[in-house]
Amino acid sequence: MTNTKPLALVTGASSGIGHELARQFAQHGFDLVVNAEDAGIEKAAMLLRAEGAEVHAVQADLRTPAGIEQLWTGVTGLDRPLSAAALNAGVGRGGAFLDTDWADDLEVMQLNVVSTTAMLKLVLTQMTRRNEGRVLVTSSIAATMPGSFQAVYNASKSFLQSLTEAVQNELEDSAVTLTSLMPGPTDTEFFHRADMDDTMIGQGSKDDPAQVAAQGFQALMSGADKVIAGSVKTKVQGLANKVLPDSAKAATHRRMAEPKE
Repeated sequence: MTNTKPLALVTGASSGIGHELARQFAQHGFDLVVNAEDAGIEKAAMLLRAEGAEVHAVQADLRTPAGIEQLWTGVTGLDRPLSAAALNAGVGRGGAFLDTDWADDLEVMQLNVVSTTAMLKLVLTQMTRRNEGRVLVTSSIAATMPGSFQAVYNASKSFLQSLTEAVQNELEDSAVTLTSLMPGPTDTEFFHRADMDDTMIGQGSKDDPAQVAAQGFQALMSGADKVIAGSVKTKVQGLANKVLPDSAKAATHRRMAEPKE
C-alpha cells in the first residue's frame, strides 16, 4: 500500500452500512483496512478497489480476543497512521429475553460491546499520541429506547452511546474527534440475521444504507458529536424519543419487535 493517501479502518465492512461507509471513504480519497468475520470481505475489498482505493482486507472474528488482535496487527503491520476509523461491526438477536439462547446474547455483547470498546481504545490510543484522527462509532436509535423483544441488542447500543459520549468529554481538549452514528431501521441483512423476519420492524420499510453512510461520513468529517441518520421519519423518531417516557418507548418497541403469532 502506498502512503500518499490517509488510511481509514472500517469494521463490519462486507455489507450493509459498513460497506457503504467504506465506499464513502474510498470515494473521498482514503485507503482502507476493512474487516468482517465472513469471506464476503474479499469481494467487498475488490469492489472498493474499483473506487480507486488501496484496500487491505482482514477476515477476523471480533467476538474473540484473537480476532481483535488479528485485526489490529493487520492495521499496525502497514506501518501507517490511522486517519479515521468507523467501528461498525455489530449483530442483533430478536425474541423475548427469557426465550433467547444465552450463547446468542453473549455473541451480541461480545461483538457490539466488548470488541467495539477494545478497538476504540486501541484506535484512540494511537490517534491521541499524534493528536490527530477521527472515529465514528455505529450506535443506533435503539440506544434511546428500551428494547422489548430485542433487549440485549438495545442495551448494547445504549452502552456504546454512553461510552462514546463519556469519551467525547474526556477528549474535549484533543484534536481527535469522536462521532456517534445513530441509524434507524436500515435495509440490510440485520433483521434476517437477528431472526426478526416475522416482526413488524422486520417486514416494514427501512432506510437506504447508502444514505445512512453518507450522513454518517459527513458528520464524522465535520467533527459532529452524533447524527441520527437516515430518512426524515427516523430523524423525527429520534426527536420524539427525547421526550417520550421510557414506558411508552418500551411499549412501542414491543409492537415493532414482538414476533407475529
